Order: sequence, then C-alpha cells, then structure tokens
Amino acid sequence: MKAAGTQILGLGHAAPALRVLNAEIEQRLGLDPGWIERRTGVRERRWAVDGETLSGLAAEAGERALSAAGIDRSEVCLLLLATSTPDQPLPPSGPLVAHRLRLTKAGAIDMAGACAGFLYALTLADAQVRATGRPVLVIAANLLSRRINPAERASSVLFADAAGAVLLGPAQEGRGVIGQSLASDGAGYGLVGISVGGSSRPFGADVETAETLMTIADGRGLFTEAVRLMADCSLEALGEAGVAPEAIDRFVPHQANARIFAAVGRKVGVREEATVSTVADYGNSSAATIPLSLSISHEARPIARGETLLLAAAGAGLVGGAVVFRT
Repeated sequence: MKAAGTQILGLGHAAPALRVLNAEIEQRLGLDPGWIERRTGVRERRWAVDGETLSGLAAEAGERALSAAGIDRSEVCLLLLATSTPDQPLPPSGPLVAHRLRLTKAGAIDMAGACAGFLYALTLADAQVRATGRPVLVIAANLLSRRINPAERASSVLFADAAGAVLLGPAQEGRGVIGQSLASDGAGYGLVGISVGGSSRPFGADVETAETLMTIADGRGLFTEAVRLMADCSLEALGEAGVAPEAIDRFVPHQANARIFAAVGRKVGVREEATVSTVADYGNSSAATIPLSLSISHEARPIARGETLLLAAAGAGLVGGAVVFRT
C-alpha cells in the first residue's frame, strides 16, 4: 500500500569509545597548540581500536533507531548502508548488518556516495517508503581512521569514526522530503580520494602503503567547491519546497569542517542558532555526520512534529546535495 508521505520513526548513533584529542595529533605533526581547532572546529574525534568493525558500529546505530521506533522488524523492507569503508571489498556489508539487526524481510545494499552518501540514501528511502508503505532503515557509517595518512596534515586532523541511523516510515501527505537537490561535478574528481585499490589501479607489488590511504590534494579547492555545492543545492531544495531559509528549524550540515558549514549557512541565509554542530566532539566521519548529528540533536531537544529540517553535504567526487524534510 503506497504512502503519501514519510516520517522519522527512530534515530540512533554510535561511536567508538576511544577519544583522540588534538594535542596528540598536534604534537605528532609539529603543529602549534590549538591549531587544529582554530582551522577546523575539531577538538577531539573517535577512532576504532583493533577488533571493532564497520558492520558492528553500523549495527549498533541501527539497533538504537529500531529500538526507539519500537516496530516489528519484519515490517522493514530495506536497509541502505552509506559507507566508504566497508568491512571488505566484496561482499557488501549491508546484508551482514541486516542479519545482525534481524531484519528478516529486508533487502540490503551498500551505497558509496562519500560524504553525501547519507543524503542520497535518504532520498531513495523516502521514495521507497512512499512506493511500498513499509519502513526503510538508512545507516551511514565509516571507520576513516583506518584510511588516514598519519603523515598528511589535511586528513590527520579531520577524519573520524562514527555511525548514524534513521528509520523512515509512512505518513500522511506533506511530511518527509518536500524539497531536494542532488548534484555532482566530476571536474573536482581529484581533489580528495584514495587512488589505489579499485579496478583502474588494483593492489599490487608496486603499490606504496601511502597510496592506499586518504589524500587531500587541494584543501583550498575542496573548501571552495564544497561551500559552492552545498549552498547552491540548499537554495534549490528550499525553492522546490517553498520554504524561506529563515524558516528552517534545524540546519544539519555534513560536519566536514566548522568553517565550511558556517560559510554555507551565511550564504544560504539560515539562522545561526538553527545550525546543528557536532564536529567539535566527533570530527568528520564523512556520510555518518548528518544522521549522527540528527540523533544527538534529538537527544538534546526532541524533534517536534512539523519542524522543517535542512540537510546538506558535499564531498569526494565531487558529489553533494541538500534535502528539506518536514517532520
């Protein structure tokens, strides 16, 4: 049975227990005390330890979202796992996460959309709920600490490990995604990435270890393009929804860098007090930052019926987008 709209049934998040403070990284890289926080807004981040897995972290966040919703798990028809760091290249981690969550009637698949992966998964989940009338679980999770090049300042200071989950279910018309804008710009393909391990250059004897780790080739260019993409998509999504920027109740941007999302907020015209920020305590866990931030914000002040959320992200690819969601 089709649904006219969607609603958030449950939220959840998870992060490793290990907290890594700026001082440890600043000392290793020879940076002045306070440099990282001044440049990025990050004070600390969570990193996984040996034995912790991407699928385990994703399942923990998903369990919290499902428990909060209190629904029969057999009702869930699909799990979408947005990640850039699956447990292994093949098979996908989604089916393993679904198994751990006892989603016996659900399909499951990984989505590789870098920092914008959650937004793409959310729009697909919204459409699936409307088409089937059944709940869809979206989880975004990353263990980026295992892809950091410790010798590279740009990635060492930012990236972190975390997971966030959103369970969407059917609702009446006018709720759920009311505006969206998804975009990509392959001209920025080389700004950030991991160049080895894919089919164009597989692992081999000639591969240096550093080549298998994250590289930010042009931090300034990435900053500029991320702000542009997030702001442009936000304005387009707001226009489609017929919502004024100042009417947004919560602006939940990808927590790439505090300076990036502050610039986006100013460019779009969102009220500063509406911005949800978790970057100081959790760093940048790519696609996981938006659902993580939604869950943490909801714990601090429950999301009320009728709120209007603006979610925006941009990252490697370049790929990005924005969603206006009415709760």
